[in-house]
Order: sequence, then C-alpha cells, then structure tokens
Amino acid sequence: MLRTSSYTIYVDLPDNPREMLLVHGYTGAYDKVSRRVASYLRSRESHRPPKPLYGEWSPEPEVDEPAGPPPPDVIAVLRQRGYLTHLSPAEEETLFERLALKLHQRASARPPTYVFMPTYDCNLRCSYCFQDRMRTDPRFAHLLRTLRPAMVDRIFAAVPRIEAAHGVDPAAGGSRSVGFFGGEPLLAAQRPIVEYVIERSRRLGDVTFWAVTNATELEAYRDLLGPGALARLQVTLDGPPAEHDRRRVYADGSGSFARIARNLDLALERGAVVNVRLNVDRNNLHQLPAVARAILDRGWPRRRSFSVYAAPIHAANDKTPRRTTLNSWQLDQALVAMRRDHPEMRVIGRPDEGIRIRARQIFDRGADVVPHFRPSFCGAHDQMYIFDPFGDVYACWERTGEPQIRIARITPEGEVELRHDVHRQWRSRSVASNPVCRRCRYALHCGGGCAILALGQRGEFHANYCDGFASRFRASIADAYLAYLAGGEPGGEPDRLCDL
Repeated sequence: MLRTSSYTIYVDLPDNPREMLLVHGYTGAYDKVSRRVASYLRSRESHRPPKPLYGEWSPEPEVDEPAGPPPPDVIAVLRQRGYLTHLSPAEEETLFERLALKLHQRASARPPTYVFMPTYDCNLRCSYCFQDRMRTDPRFAHLLRTLRPAMVDRIFAAVPRIEAAHGVDPAAGGSRSVGFFGGEPLLAAQRPIVEYVIERSRRLGDVTFWAVTNATELEAYRDLLGPGALARLQVTLDGPPAEHDRRRVYADGSGSFARIARNLDLALERGAVVNVRLNVDRNNLHQLPAVARAILDRGWPRRRSFSVYAAPIHAANDKTPRRTTLNSWQLDQALVAMRRDHPEMRVIGRPDEGIRIRARQIFDRGADVVPHFRPSFCGAHDQMYIFDPFGDVYACWERTGEPQIRIARITPEGEVELRHDVHRQWRSRSVASNPVCRRCRYALHCGGGCAILALGQRGEFHANYCDGFASRFRASIADAYLAYLAGGEPGGEPDRLCDL
C-alpha cells in the first residue's frame, strides 16, 4: 500500500497558509507544494509528524474534510521524489540504515585530519572549561608537559600506517589538514614545537594548517600567521570587554580581552582567516548587542577573512550550573528577536548558518544536498586523530588526557597500537548505530548530535543528542526560502572548526 515516507519533513512557511516546503530525509529532495498536497501526505503518515513551528496543522480554510488524493501526475512526482513509498516502515528503516552505513564508510575513507596538542597547559582559567581539572587538580600536574621533537617524529612515522588503514595512497598526493589544539596550543613557549610540526607536515605535501587558540600570545607567531602556515584560527570571546574580562581570566584574575583583540588585529593583517566564537549563556545573552558594537568598532567585519558566531556554553564541569545554559534552538530564537531591535546584531552569525546557506544553494542553483549529508556528527567518528605530548591518540578533543579513553598510542617504533574496543566505539557511532536516529527524518542533516553531550545527558555513548534540531532545521529552511524569494545575497559557508 502506498504510504507517506517516514522521512518526509514538512516545512511550514510564516504568513503563507497555502503552501509548504517538503524536504526528504534521505533522497535529498526539496519541493514546494500546496498545503492541500501536504495535508494529503500527512493523512498517509504511519505516525504523526512534528507540530509545525507556525500555527497548527489544518487543511485550507475552505476545505472541511481531509484532502483527497492529488492528480495521478502529482502522485507520480511525489513517488519519484521519495515522499510516497510502497515500503513498510520497517523496510524503509532498513533501506535508510544501509544508506547511512554506506555514507559513513565513504566518510571514513577520506584522508584523516591530524590534530596536535603541544601541551595540556593553558594560561587562562575559564570557569566553564572542560579541562579545568588539569590546571587546578595536582593529580593532573604530570600532564602539563610539552610535546617534544622526538615524539613528533614518532607520530609522523605512524602517519603512513594510519592513512593506509583509511585506504589513502600516500603517493596519490592531495591536501592534508593539520590542526593545533590544547590546552592552549599557541603559547609563546610552544613556538619551537609548533614550528617543528609545521615543518614535518610540509614534507607530506600540500597541507592546510589551523588552530583553536585563545589568541593571548599570538604575537609570538607573527611570521607564521596567514596563508601557508597558520591559515585559519578559531578564537573565543565571552562577551563585551568587561564581561569577557570577568570570564576569560589569567590565573591572577586579570582579564584578557585587550590582548586578544590586539592579536586578532595582527592575525587579520597577516591574512589569516579568523572565526570568532562567542560563548553564550543566560547571564551574558543580553550583552550580545554590546559585543556586536565592539566588533564593529574594531573594524573586523570589513575584512572578508573575518566571521563571528554565537554558540551556547555547555555544562562541562560542576562550576557551570545547567540552569544558566541554553540549547542551540533557544539561542537562535533569542538572536532572531535581538536582530529586530538591534540591527548591529546581524554581524553575529546564528548557530545554524550552515543549514541556511546550503539550503540557499539548493534554491538558487539546484545544488546536490547528498554531499552535505551527515551520517555522523563530526570527525571523531570517522577520520580525526588527536595526538597528545605522550603519544596517546584520541578521537575527540573534548575527551583527552586519560589513557583509558584513548583510541591508540604511538609506540617508540612508530607503530599504531590500537585499543580496538575504544576505537570501534568511537568510529562506529553514526545515525545507523542508534535506533532513535535510524527512525528520525532529520538524522542525515543532524548526524545524531554530539556523543559527549549525549553521554552527559543520557548516560549512553550511542544515544542521540537532538539539541532542538527538528525546530532548528525547519526554521532554517523556511528562512533560507524566504531569503531566496527576497533575492538577498546567499553568503559563504561558515568557517567553523567544530559545531559543538
């Protein structure tokens, strides 16, 4: 029997009671239909779809009964686009699972991303930091050593073995991605080892370098900033200057805003791509307009290589009360409201800018959505390798510093000694590994959410962390379509290093 696909997404449009957008969760179809056609599809759902963002589900005002079948040619198109199917819900779930696994395997065959941790040490003492214990608990003092050249050599001896495991031919060329994370990776004291990693990486061929840094000591890297070396930087601000200086503090309690701002000027002058992440909770949310004004006053948005976006703080330690945090949907709605009253807020990107931009590309030129499907949430589940100063290898930079959670270690001989159980746990997590995600119409757009946040919220690694994604996705698609109709500039893909 013909029924509506379990992966049909209904996007209702504000102030448009006659039309809707349909999105299919695994065929990649995007279509505008009459409300009557959407109501017909809804009537053939095996289970109730999500409540619309704008208003309630109802047929068009002049229709007193559920909509009948559309004409045969419309039915044929709905079938061809995937919205109608003869598969049972169980059969369609199996089809979805096979597709998700194939996409995940394809992602795992990409060249790996390498992340070096020059040190676990940091010169700041941010209260919400997930690594806070490493600098405040004496039991972790042994971790605060610096990566040494001999260990870097050992790691690079292992690179061909890592790439062979991903089916990558070292002789085939292609670009590699090498990043720096910490602790604080770009402390002045780490300059020699960072430079050595860059030099060793270049022997592999074409390499793109990036770093997640607090930018307090970037002046020590002046000649390495920009194209060819530290080309991309992600830097965090915690509010306008006074608020930031209460949150991102040195060990003596002094603030860091002025120094970070000077170094952002330097990085931009040197040609680096700079992406600023604004950490937001309920206590500094109202200060975002002041942040926007401070950013505009610095003139940073005049440079095409600069971008800034807001992201919610997560309760990563016992110093961050959960009641003070926001989820991504709550933050996005607050940003929309602020933009109405504070036009300067448009300089600050919203959490789901990438969804809106990709949807605009579909509406503008029929871009293929399949390459943007997310069978897993991030590189931790397919091809990211994080090396710490001890030669321990981790999958996720949110979970480092404890040997029992490492996925491997690099032996003195340059061999990769896998911990098969932990490696398999990280690399097997996808939307196919969780029954909830397998049945979710948004799964290939969401990726199942962050494993660390899922573990913290549900106590299970392979659980889903939805973070209001259904509402966020539908609102983002509606926004993108309205912007398409208005003919505004679509903008470029946001240059963010992590969606967390």
